[in-house]
Amino acid sequence: MARHDTSRTPSTRKRMIWMLIGAVVVFGGVFAVKAVMTAGTNQFFDNMPQPAVAVSSAVAKKQSWSNDGEAVGTFVAVNGTDVTTEAGGVVHSLEFEAGQPVAAGAVLVRLNTANEVATLRALEASAKLAAVQRDRWLQLSKDQLVSKDEAQQRATAAATAQAQVEAQRALIAQKTIRAPFSGVLGIRKINLGQFVAPGDAIVSLQQLDPIYLDFSLPEQQMGKISEGTLVRGTVDAMPGKTFEGRVTAVEPQVDASTRNFKAQATLRNPGNTLRPGAFAHVGFDVGGARDVVVIPQTAVSFNPYGNAVFVITKAPRKEGEKDAQGKPLTGDKLVVQQRFVKTGATRGDLIAVTDGLKPGEEVVTSGLLKLRNDAEVTINNKVQPSADARPAPDNR
Repeated sequence: MARHDTSRTPSTRKRMIWMLIGAVVVFGGVFAVKAVMTAGTNQFFDNMPQPAVAVSSAVAKKQSWSNDGEAVGTFVAVNGTDVTTEAGGVVHSLEFEAGQPVAAGAVLVRLNTANEVATLRALEASAKLAAVQRDRWLQLSKDQLVSKDEAQQRATAAATAQAQVEAQRALIAQKTIRAPFSGVLGIRKINLGQFVAPGDAIVSLQQLDPIYLDFSLPEQQMGKISEGTLVRGTVDAMPGKTFEGRVTAVEPQVDASTRNFKAQATLRNPGNTLRPGAFAHVGFDVGGARDVVVIPQTAVSFNPYGNAVFVITKAPRKEGEKDAQGKPLTGDKLVVQQRFVKTGATRGDLIAVTDGLKPGEEVVTSGLLKLRNDAEVTINNKVQPSADARPAPDNR
């Protein structure tokens, strides 16, 4: 039995060795086949021609732009206030229509003055008696029948009585509320029979023609604008219309919190089309014209690390280059190169390029997200982004 077990041991070891060798050969073959297939696939995709990307394009042009400044502003009435009353009382009559123009001094509201008028009559009677006594004692003083001191006391009493009459008349006048200046009335804030206290708002009054346009500028432009500078104002509510005026005041100090200073222009406002509080776009000239290279704003990729454009150039094709269907390609192809540029002012849909681009170079204006360096492109300019210095979109 011992000899039989010894004779079978080498046979089992051989079988195990051959099984191990077979497994290594099988798995090695599988991995080898997979590696060959992967390499072939990678080589196919690496050499597969990329389809050309359809883009629109525009040619960089040289234009003469004036050195215009831009700002945002707010229209302010030359005179504007809430009309109030100095004296309290009950509203006796309303003598204005809301929203109507009024002249300076026109009566707007009358308050009840019955008690004040009665008091005025009593004071007038007292003043009249005091005046008669003054004249009588002055005559007696001349005849030396009374002392001059007594005559002066009577004169002072008469003057005091007359002053009380004038004060009462002023109080009655305060209860007749008039327009302090010519302008357009707003919506009334009181009703007939209502008691109004001193300082209560009655109605808004705004002088609309002319009108102020207030705007702020950075301190770097302090020396570029002065009184008399021509400004142009536009409002979104009236597209296509431009209102012109001139700077009439410049704030002498700079706001320490914003580093901006304020300027004020005066504009004519015929028809009262511009209203206080409305938002406005402000433009003004700060110097002569200069030549700039301009392209559509859609051609620029604005990034934190720098602005870039894709410039279209021609490149020769590789020998034997084929398209996606395997057909041979001939002639030059259009490729793009990303180029960093420095941009300047904008005007409508256009932007000025101060460095990195020359007039006549062609740039991509749409489809930028699909591009990379040396990507082939085809140009289709049937539909292009807007590139107007003064765009005027339709209201829909």
